[in-house]
Amino acid sequence: MRISELSLRSGVPVATIKYYRREGLLPEGRALNPTTVEYDEEHIQRLRLIRSLIQLGGLSVARTREVLEAVDRPLDAFETLGVVHHALPVPSAETNDKKGGEREGVAAEGVSGGAGARVEALIENMGWQISDASPHRPALAESLAALSRLGTDYTAADLIPYARLATATADLDFAQFEGIEDRIALAERAVVLTALFEPVVRLLRRLAQEDANHRRHDRRACGRGEQPGE
Repeated sequence: MRISELSLRSGVPVATIKYYRREGLLPEGRALNPTTVEYDEEHIQRLRLIRSLIQLGGLSVARTREVLEAVDRPLDAFETLGVVHHALPVPSAETNDKKGGEREGVAAEGVSGGAGARVEALIENMGWQISDASPHRPALAESLAALSRLGTDYTAADLIPYARLATATADLDFAQFEGIEDRIALAERAVVLTALFEPVVRLLRRLAQEDANHRRHDRRACGRGEQPGE
């Protein structure tokens, strides 16, 4: 297919395709003559992953290039998912709006203080296998440190019930990867699941909280002899 058809089928403007190609994100097509280049289905698949990483995952072009280079290596599914998982932006209650040295200072505070110890205790209690290089360890410590500064402390024991729920959710997530052998498709599914479905999980929690609030109100109302909903 020509670049115009590639653009039409992928939904990516021609100018953007050329930009991705110049930046080394998209492989060159097959040159038919000095002015005509042919692309194939692999280019469409690659464009989907690039858009997922940049638009859904929020990665920079440089970080996207690093992920694509890693995915292009002969990795197995375990390694591919690890690369994508560690590349995506890390949520943190404290540092969502902080950058550079300010963020690093907050991270250091979280890790060096008691929050870091609580995270390590939680990981040990859960029996989780977590890489020393995981960005999620210090991020969790940052969030716990932020809560502590607001006067709300969660111990490792307090977090265990939530961690058990997270384990069950992770098992549901990974069930969606079963049967996907292609590394590009696997990486794309991982980005979509994290970037798009993570908000769904948060909203389900909010809905459950709203329901729990109503149920508790109704029980209190019944205890006072009122009809539920009054």
